[in-house]
Amino acid sequence: MKCLIEKKCGSCKYINTDYQKQLNIKMNYCKKLLNDQKLDMYKVENTIGMEYPYGYRNKIIVAFNHKYEFGFYEEDSHRIIPYNRCLLHEEVSDLIIKKIQSLLKRYRVSIYDENRNRGLLRHVLIRRAVIADQTMVVLVCNDNVFKGSKNFCNELIKSFPSIKTVVLNVNKRKTSIVLGNDEKVLYGKGFIVDELCGLKFKISPKSFYQINHKQCEILYSKAIDLLELKGNEVVIDAYCGIGTIGMIASSKVKEVIGVEVNKDAVKDAINNAKMNKINNIRFVNDDASAFMVKLAKQKMKVDCVIMDPPRSGSTKEFIDAIKILNPGKVVYISCDPSTQVRDIKYLAKLGYRGNIMYPVDMFPQTVHIETCVLLQRRTM
Repeated sequence: MKCLIEKKCGSCKYINTDYQKQLNIKMNYCKKLLNDQKLDMYKVENTIGMEYPYGYRNKIIVAFNHKYEFGFYEEDSHRIIPYNRCLLHEEVSDLIIKKIQSLLKRYRVSIYDENRNRGLLRHVLIRRAVIADQTMVVLVCNDNVFKGSKNFCNELIKSFPSIKTVVLNVNKRKTSIVLGNDEKVLYGKGFIVDELCGLKFKISPKSFYQINHKQCEILYSKAIDLLELKGNEVVIDAYCGIGTIGMIASSKVKEVIGVEVNKDAVKDAINNAKMNKINNIRFVNDDASAFMVKLAKQKMKVDCVIMDPPRSGSTKEFIDAIKILNPGKVVYISCDPSTQVRDIKYLAKLGYRGNIMYPVDMFPQTVHIETCVLLQRRTM
């Protein structure tokens, strides 16, 4: 497949590159990072790829210009690059965007001008629950009033019955951050429900949820398998989001404690545990580093830590707390192996060593890669 806007958009730098070559490039990138940090004792497994590396994104964000053309921002700019079909999106997502485009014109919805701070619509966000075939549409606006929204929603849903909710997100700030803090449900319940590794998860507009469903199941299964759980462990799920990996691991352990700084994600996580009738997991709304330091001071017994930090990686305080808590095993999942390698080098100084890195191609056609490493406490 060929992408016609690849050089302008900048997101999919590998989309016109042979897929097997992409997988090798990503594997070699991980090897170089490890070698540069003198961690060449690590073996890097072949990158786990997809059989069909297109149409995998379950979350998309587009902007519109004053001509009602929709598209992505050009790399390092806020100039919109219009597109007709993105090869990374499900076809239905782009069809919904086209329907929204026609409705915006018909209802004469003004498009936000960031230079003048005027106009209503800033972005459209679409989230898909691919297994349940449920769709969420989020209209990000500069005001909490969307005139004609009832008819707008009715027409949209009539054309696409998979749309289970439409949410108005209000963002009046002069910022490049897409979503604001205030929301109003225009249709449905304000969330959709997907299935991942046999469990159901509620997804709201601001929930963190991996964008590639198939590869996420592979990644999470790999991470949990690496721990070789026996059933009596106490596990910390750090940076837990809406509770996905901790809940998936819960059937194999004594107790899971999830910690997440985003309060909306914690609310979703609690509801997800109730929805799946999981009783051996609890969630704490706190900064992961601060929470780990508190547990270390309490000298709590922890057997395993699962950590999936943001792109910036973990912190010295978090890793120092791991040393005090003294779990036998740590599984580190990362969306940026450069910060992961930095952190596992520091963990090695504290007595936690690994020997294999597993790259999973969560983001085919792009330069990004997800990696997973098991670190075990060195016995003296």
